[in-house]
Amino acid sequence: MSEKTDPGPATGTRSSRGGLDGFFKISERGSTVEREVRGGVVTFLTMAYIIVLNPIILLGGVDMNGDLLAGGDFAAISAATALAAGVLTLLMGVVANYPLALATGLGLNAFVTFSIASQMTWADAMGLVVIEGLIILVLVLTGFREAVFRAVPAQLKIAISVGIGLFLTIIGLVDAGFVRRIPDVANTTVPVQLGPTGQLAGWPVAIFCLGLVLTFSLYVLRVRGAILISILSMTVLAIVVEQITETGPAFSEAGFNPTGWLLNVPVWPSEIVGMPDLQLIGEFNLLGSWENAGVVVAALFVFTLLLADFFDTLGTMTAVGAEAGLLDEEGNPPNTRRILIVDSVAAAAGGAASVSSNTSYIESASGVADGARTGLASVVTGVLFLLAMFFAPVVNVIPSEAAVPALVLVGFLMMQQVRGIDWEDLEIAIPAFLTIVLMPFTYSITTGIGAGFLAFVLLKLIRGKVRAVHPLMWIVAALFLVYFGINPITDWLT
Repeated sequence: MSEKTDPGPATGTRSSRGGLDGFFKISERGSTVEREVRGGVVTFLTMAYIIVLNPIILLGGVDMNGDLLAGGDFAAISAATALAAGVLTLLMGVVANYPLALATGLGLNAFVTFSIASQMTWADAMGLVVIEGLIILVLVLTGFREAVFRAVPAQLKIAISVGIGLFLTIIGLVDAGFVRRIPDVANTTVPVQLGPTGQLAGWPVAIFCLGLVLTFSLYVLRVRGAILISILSMTVLAIVVEQITETGPAFSEAGFNPTGWLLNVPVWPSEIVGMPDLQLIGEFNLLGSWENAGVVVAALFVFTLLLADFFDTLGTMTAVGAEAGLLDEEGNPPNTRRILIVDSVAAAAGGAASVSSNTSYIESASGVADGARTGLASVVTGVLFLLAMFFAPVVNVIPSEAAVPALVLVGFLMMQQVRGIDWEDLEIAIPAFLTIVLMPFTYSITTGIGAGFLAFVLLKLIRGKVRAVHPLMWIVAALFLVYFGINPITDWLT
């Protein structure tokens, strides 16, 4: 990579020193403390939105008694979200020494809110999340999760990284309002379009476009800290623009404003510091779900959470490692088991904090793109999440339109790995293709991985190459068949 992000050779080319450098192997991985700190800040800025977005999602539904989580207390959910993310990201940095940040998993929180909590109490639903995390932890400690990861062909791992890159790109474009979903009741239009009406409109989108130009320009010019400079510059500009134009939010009690800010409105807050409300910590019930929803339904919920968590992380840590140049010849990152242990603990801890399962965030790749190579970056990100509990008003100033250009740049960087796939070998090319395209087109990492795995074993079976498939790949393929058919299976069993 270029000077601004290139940490030198990936591994083993410099001798580690003592102290901080030796503990995190900063020099050994060709990085510097400055790069790690900068990368940690960038990762935080690109995923700080979860502090606001997670409460929005969790408050979007009610439990079986018609109650909102935390009684509808937005601040309490936000504080617990930041606390869990901070502690677990610190743990990833110190225990696994990997530039990977964790927070409440998007998609998983929606599943908990709209599918699980509606059939039990919130405490019961979070108890299921804890159970799912503990099961994953057992699978890691027994070596099963790591064995599955190593059984995946190297070129499929590359496809996972590329697919996640495209997934990040579409996330960035949608979160900026550059690409919009189209309400399509009559099934007469395409699912997405440019801007709110087929054309770009509004100051927030202008901020995103300027940020994208600035990000790519600084990257091409090899400016150190390109992503961080872009995010901070566009945030300042957004504050000025909002002060002059009074654009306001996209969603408010007055209705939907298609040219408004989609998440945070960039207005400097009247308060800088506030004490966090941690009432949600420990509000979970391990066994209540089995009584309220029934054993079969509860077990199927756990299975769905389990599979999504299981493979989202495998894809994420591979993609981040590939971007950082930390993978070995088989596509495996260093300290794989430690990474998976921390991630498994995170799933259970998210339930224990009543903020849904916590998982590894692909936005970590933005910090890697800006220089991060070690767990020190995760420590920085974790500390910033903990500080965010007290400085939430300041964090909420950063609009998504200023932060997500980083995701588009990361998407480009990860897309470059596509050259490592043998497109002449149809037995790997077709599964790789499905893996890559289905991640952004279904908005799901797990779906892309599942489709790719199923296609891989099916094509090997058709070609009579059963022995060429690792036994664990057959087991995983069978699990994905159940995963994709979970709704009819649930209806049949209940």
